[in-house]
Amino acid sequence: MAKGKSRPNFTGVSRFLDALKTDTESAPPSQISDSTVKETDDDSRPTKKQKTDAPKLLPSDSAYQSYDATGLVPFYTEFSQVPEDLKKYFFQRRRYFSLYDNGCLLDRVGWYSITPELIANQIAERCRCDTIVDAFCGVGGNAIAFAQTCEHVIAIDNDETRLRLARHNAAIYGVADRIEFVLGDFIQFAKTLFGRGETRQGRAVDVIFLSPPWGGPSYLHGTIQNLPSDASEHPEFRLSDVTPVHGLELFKLAERITPNIAYYLPRNTNLQDVSDLVTNAGACNAKGKEKARMVEVEEEWMGEKLKALTCYFGGLARGQEDLF
Repeated sequence: MAKGKSRPNFTGVSRFLDALKTDTESAPPSQISDSTVKETDDDSRPTKKQKTDAPKLLPSDSAYQSYDATGLVPFYTEFSQVPEDLKKYFFQRRRYFSLYDNGCLLDRVGWYSITPELIANQIAERCRCDTIVDAFCGVGGNAIAFAQTCEHVIAIDNDETRLRLARHNAAIYGVADRIEFVLGDFIQFAKTLFGRGETRQGRAVDVIFLSPPWGGPSYLHGTIQNLPSDASEHPEFRLSDVTPVHGLELFKLAERITPNIAYYLPRNTNLQDVSDLVTNAGACNAKGKEKARMVEVEEEWMGEKLKALTCYFGGLARGQEDLF
């Protein structure tokens, strides 16, 4: 697939949400677009540890001999092998990795936090650029997709095992050479770029993808205390539930590097929180241009199931491509 800065054609149906207006004099409403990814039957598909003071690269090939991480975590081939709490995720294995049967590996956290491959591919097409940072890469689902649309991917995670799994999986997809795997904390990594705007290789960061921990499968239980007993909807997820820091603080940190941010959040996220990210944004982007006060929220569907929301800021949002 061709890579580079050429922007893809946008798809989906957008509508304005007047309820999200927080400054009717200066801020246009947020946008939301519906994006449906066709879902196929799974069986028909092809077959935080200790943080470092400063990010570091994984050891080179000479130290590891190869990218093969087989043996670090179990590779399940039969339903009977899977722990009870992971069985529902095992049924989705080829939706997470279409090449799962080639040996893709996930740790326990990866099983419930990875972005389904078709959704990851769609996000990657929207984020097409030269250099992108995947701030919480996990076992590599999004990083692999980004490597197919971007020239250079910086994939960060503070868990060495998880990062080695990501590199292992990227090698299966044939894109490991386009990904720089960084062992470290994104917050510390981002602070090293303040005032520079470039990576150690002298590359400017075009896009940052934020998919921070949601708190595990329990995120759907939310923190709302006064739900009616017959409530059919999940409690709202708040940006204050994001870890390792408040979701607003995380966004501001990323925005100091680039205004082009894709924020991957639970489907039950409070949209006023998302809108507030725009009203809290600075007046100018990194190039000194006045920043449009708008965010596009894309619903990520697979079949009839809403999986998540991707919030696009800066030049990634429809109608603001000139800011890219």
